[in-house]
Amino acid sequence: MTTLSRLDDPALRDSSAFPTNWGAFVLGDGSTRFRLWAPAADSLHLRSGGRDRRMEPEGEGWFELVTSEIGPGAEYLFVLPDGTAVPDPAARAQAGDVHGPSLVVDPRTYRWRTPWAGRPWEEAVLYELHIGTFTPQGTLAAAAGRLRDLAEVGITAIEIMPVGQFPGSRGWGYDGVLPYAPHNAYGSPDDLRALVDEAHAQGLMVLLDVVYNHFGPEGNYLGLYAPDFFDSARHTPWGAAIAYGRDPVRRFFVENALCWLTEFRLDGLRLDAIDHVRDGSDPEILVELARRVRAEITDRPIHLTTEDNRNVTYLHEREPGGAVPLYTAEWNDDFHNAAHVVATGESEGYYGDFARDHWQLLARALAEGFAYQGEVAPQTGEPRGRPSGHLQPDAFVDFLQNHDQVGNRAYGERLAALTGAPMLRALRAILLLSPHVPLLFMGEEHGETRPFCFFTDYRGDLADAVREGRRREFAGFAAFAGTGDEGLAHIPDPNAESTFLASKLDWSRRAGPEGQAELAEVRALLGLRRQRIVPHLAGVEPGCGTVLSHEDGALAVDWRLNGALLKLRANLGAIPRALLPARGERIFMIGDDARAEAMPPFVAVYLETP
Repeated sequence: MTTLSRLDDPALRDSSAFPTNWGAFVLGDGSTRFRLWAPAADSLHLRSGGRDRRMEPEGEGWFELVTSEIGPGAEYLFVLPDGTAVPDPAARAQAGDVHGPSLVVDPRTYRWRTPWAGRPWEEAVLYELHIGTFTPQGTLAAAAGRLRDLAEVGITAIEIMPVGQFPGSRGWGYDGVLPYAPHNAYGSPDDLRALVDEAHAQGLMVLLDVVYNHFGPEGNYLGLYAPDFFDSARHTPWGAAIAYGRDPVRRFFVENALCWLTEFRLDGLRLDAIDHVRDGSDPEILVELARRVRAEITDRPIHLTTEDNRNVTYLHEREPGGAVPLYTAEWNDDFHNAAHVVATGESEGYYGDFARDHWQLLARALAEGFAYQGEVAPQTGEPRGRPSGHLQPDAFVDFLQNHDQVGNRAYGERLAALTGAPMLRALRAILLLSPHVPLLFMGEEHGETRPFCFFTDYRGDLADAVREGRRREFAGFAAFAGTGDEGLAHIPDPNAESTFLASKLDWSRRAGPEGQAELAEVRALLGLRRQRIVPHLAGVEPGCGTVLSHEDGALAVDWRLNGALLKLRANLGAIPRALLPARGERIFMIGDDARAEAMPPFVAVYLETP
């Protein structure tokens, strides 16, 4: 492994800068060190201020230049032997788009104003937001101005969709190509720091979604000078697979995580689709990344979450006493899928795995985390998952909506457009009062009715390919059966600006009577969670959940918490049903229990304490 003594010097390290092996780093003496791994190049130059400077080969494919002539704010490019000028893949900022010059950034010039020691995970109520559509302005500064609104509702953490620089001005962020650089259509790196600062001032944690499983289809130049960055024997659904076993590649992603957490004082990360982060090393990169984060950042709690459709548990095991050695929690698609089938009756696509036995699957997801724990999934015919009932309940992030589950629909409809208000209210109460960590998708708290569509900002052939691929994706769905190309043509064009604009939140609804009524209900639920349930979540023993009943929607689930028994009784079926009795104080009810049988939809939550 390459040893870089200059980077290991503690004098270079402080709480607001992480000296990555890749990219430009402003040293303590004011000079700037530039580094790039370019094993396919026999020479390399740095272009800045109209001048090309030769970079020194450091061995094992690394090139380096240290100069006092280029400082913060300067533009620069790397020049390959054939004269091609490329941006820095680890740039902390871009002057313009993904094809142009990078900028030297010194994060230590930002003056933090909010002392912050973090918050424990059991207090987390996550709120997923997309910077470009969260406000009319679509900027980091505008988003910072709305954080007080979220805190007042009872949100305790925002989770921001990826902000690493991607092509064009609008997109979801999952096709980024410069993962160290905040997307400049949203604002500057300091604008992101100011958002985190304001969030902390409001008592909100900030998590960021990061993508380590692929690069986007436009603007990734790594293959020109570092083809070994990629694994030619494997592909992901989105492009070339990454060769995580190579040390420079591992450094690129591990240091990226540390960079976000230190230079921006984030409280955590959500790693996207880690089932495509495949690495046969020991330890695998996901384990190494988590261990490095735990070892490097010890001044506050750091929360690492994952998205992984394998339903594995080895990354989320807890130590005795509940300490987190690797990852804090997993996004629980199983809860969403079962709840969605219950709410809508839909059974196409991945909902097919939940079309049968959906009551059992929903109850199991509530009690044990995953609904599939090794059983054969009908869609694939293969076993899926591992036993998860031994994990603590806050190892699972549950949701009724998120960017994927809304935006991957043909028209981006939210759940309110797909089910009745009574069922939605019942499921929302279950979500917010279970001991799992709840996540709301932006606007959900005020009953947003505008869609959230899939949108991009590509040009030419790539734009055509994305548009047509999107339409082919839905060609087999019942809603488009027999409609031909004419029916598919009504699916919003991802590249049209109108698709993006239609996805922006309607803040006027939030201020209106319907929005205020929704807000009041969510605020009450989150207040109840904070006051009566959260105090019992720390130190919960593994395997606390038990399914007592799930027949025909008559759900009874109990959780043994720290010093209390939490009990859910619900009738989400089609007819009145008698529910299992529950001892303890009824802390919440929705529906009518005036008769011996509860009228659907009905939800009651009880808390039994010694």
